Amino acid sequence: MALERSQVVASQDTSHGVGHDYVKGSPHLRHDRLRHMVEHRLDRLVRDTIERTGSCHVLEIGAGHGTFTDTLVAAGARVTVTEVSEASAELLTARYKDVETVEVFHDTTGESVFDLDRTFDAVTCIALLHHIPDYVSFVERLATMVATDGWFYCVQDPTYYPRRSWVTRVLDRGTYFVWRLAQGEVRRGLATRWRRLRGQWSETEASDLVEYHVVRDGVDELAVETALRPLFDDVDLFTYWSTQSPVFQRMFQRLDPPSEFGVAATGRHA
Repeated sequence: MALERSQVVASQDTSHGVGHDYVKGSPHLRHDRLRHMVEHRLDRLVRDTIERTGSCHVLEIGAGHGTFTDTLVAAGARVTVTEVSEASAELLTARYKDVETVEVFHDTTGESVFDLDRTFDAVTCIALLHHIPDYVSFVERLATMVATDGWFYCVQDPTYYPRRSWVTRVLDRGTYFVWRLAQGEVRRGLATRWRRLRGQWSETEASDLVEYHVVRDGVDELAVETALRPLFDDVDLFTYWSTQSPVFQRMFQRLDPPSEFGVAATGRHA
């Protein structure tokens, strides 16, 4: 299924309107262990940059309501945050209006960020790539905005479904379905599942557009790693367990099946 970026952006804007709860369906925001993992890496990357160069200007793509913007600011970074959701961009603008180190950019097309014609010490994408149809080329283009010796960090995207072991597939889908049944809208959920089983996708349903990874079997983490390796000195690809339910998150985190991945690429080439 091929979709135009404009379709996905429009669905994102609609689905993340005023009052949207980012935490409810976001394990990396909801579970302390995952949130701390993301925060720890961000904090370390920023502080290492400041220690080395004296400052750190981060471009944060898709900031939501600013959970990790706070982490970046606390670590000492100057941050330019982008959001395609108008409601989220307005909330971020109000939230950081008195914070001189935060600049909010409403990216109405999902592509306008590339018109900034600027470079940054770092670019970060948290729970973002699975929303984007052409995510590999998107990562490559973002890498051009990273200054020499800078870094790129993405995290909380689903690993490529066909490459998963049967254990990971069963645990990921099983725990999700149990959690999903408790969220209501059972009829809509069943309709979505029926489309999945038949290999069909809707160009109007938010469930097929906002969570675009279901259309193309997750995100190919090896393709992302391969795209970044020629551009950075070191590329660290890591995987971990993540699910919406707090009970199942705790239950299987020791087993740590690789349901999600992140990449930390450091040492951008000149």
